[in-house]
Amino acid sequence: MKRKIVNLSIKLWLLFSILSTASNDDFQHLREHMVMEQIVARGIKNEAVLKALRQVPRHLFVPDELKDLAYTDRPLPIGYGQTISQPYIVALMTELINPHPPDRVLEIGTGSGYQAAILAQLVKDVYTVEIIRPLWQRAEEQFRRLNYQNITTRWDDGYYGWEEHAPYDAIVVTCAVEFVPPPLLKQLKKGGRMVVPVGPPFYTQELLLIQKNMEGRISTEVIEKVLFVSLSREKR
Repeated sequence: MKRKIVNLSIKLWLLFSILSTASNDDFQHLREHMVMEQIVARGIKNEAVLKALRQVPRHLFVPDELKDLAYTDRPLPIGYGQTISQPYIVALMTELINPHPPDRVLEIGTGSGYQAAILAQLVKDVYTVEIIRPLWQRAEEQFRRLNYQNITTRWDDGYYGWEEHAPYDAIVVTCAVEFVPPPLLKQLKKGGRMVVPVGPPFYTQELLLIQKNMEGRISTEVIEKVLFVSLSREKR
């Protein structure tokens, strides 16, 4: 009887392993389809960015009831009036900052944690600020679970950036602002890049690429029209 129980346990373990592998393979297939049809097809060429998008399990950064939609060409709600951005927008913003392995990057608006996870594949250190406490806690827990050791989080008002770790090689702002916060410009390193959606809430905004040259002068380029949720200012 004992041998039968052991054999049954082994069979159940093997079945669970097969099902788990099949599920992971399905998500891998969906990621590859997402990259080719939504990202590469729209002109994203940075191979390191494409590799990161293929590696990061986006379905783990959306609510359980939306996992089947994780790799679709759209933003998804994550609670508290916030969203996880459309995959293409994540790819575009990441490519625009031109990340390199030694870089230190600041993200404003942790949200689901997906953008930070993508950045963590590409740079040395990611510092990310979230003002909505439950989202901050959820993202921090997910980073620990997935062993992202180069992501540091903070529950705070992202308008002020994170001066302690400045200057940054790049800054990614994942929520719309009506004007670029001066503290973020100050914390951007000379030679650095910032990507930020600028415009009023509930209306189309402009995605800006801001560059600071080695003399500290600022230049701005409009990339395209976007629609982001607005930067929250009150901790909750």
